[in-house]
Amino acid sequence: MPLDKPLGRLRLGVNIDHVATVRNARGGAYPDPLRAALLAEEAGADGITAHLREDRRHIGDADIESLTAGLTVPLNFEMAATDEMQAIALRHRPHAVCIVPERREERTTEGGLEVAQDENRLAHFIAPLAEAGCRVSIFIAADPAQIEAAARIGAAVIELHTGAYCDAHAEGRFDDRDAELERLRAMSAFAHELGLEVHAGHGLTYDTVTPVAALPEVMELNIGHFLIGEAIFRGLPDAIGEMRRLMDSARAEAFPEGR
Repeated sequence: MPLDKPLGRLRLGVNIDHVATVRNARGGAYPDPLRAALLAEEAGADGITAHLREDRRHIGDADIESLTAGLTVPLNFEMAATDEMQAIALRHRPHAVCIVPERREERTTEGGLEVAQDENRLAHFIAPLAEAGCRVSIFIAADPAQIEAAARIGAAVIELHTGAYCDAHAEGRFDDRDAELERLRAMSAFAHELGLEVHAGHGLTYDTVTPVAALPEVMELNIGHFLIGEAIFRGLPDAIGEMRRLMDSARAEAFPEGR
């Protein structure tokens, strides 16, 4: 049965990976991802996301050290399901870990994690993380088989990949966009019925965030690349503030009595 009101305040997680991308282009210490994260906190971010990739192409080990020590909002540590990353997560014990697929040749995360065909390994992989107190999230496509598998392995959270929806919008394929949005709507409800907390992210912009923010089961959006790019033109606090405004407006308009 559709929800008649959202489950709670929609949280905004700001991904600061691409502050590190700019820093690494020159190989120095500036701009500092921690400084960006602290500005994001002040601007209304409910959490900070950082992806420590195996090739360290943007966020580095020292960044995870400084973020863990310096943040007052939760850190969502994105990572591949490798022994190295598990050890790093267990050392730092961030508030949340989000298990994502990772391929060296990709520019960015191109799809959701294949959980259904790797259940046994992933169940054993995430168990020590959960035991250490980390909330375990799995980044997956809006697909029922993957959602059911995420629930079976003991994940607390899923993050639905919104890239196909955003790409269809950007390319003017509006029938495809609407179909992808309907899939996100149905699968967020399905995941909630299975007891999973639902997050969403990847590729969201001012133009695409409103329909996703209106989905009542979605509790958190994680947005990074667009906000860091928009910050070039309007500053990071203002870029985040506008995203926060759009998210809150979408929730209020969809559920005027549900706030």
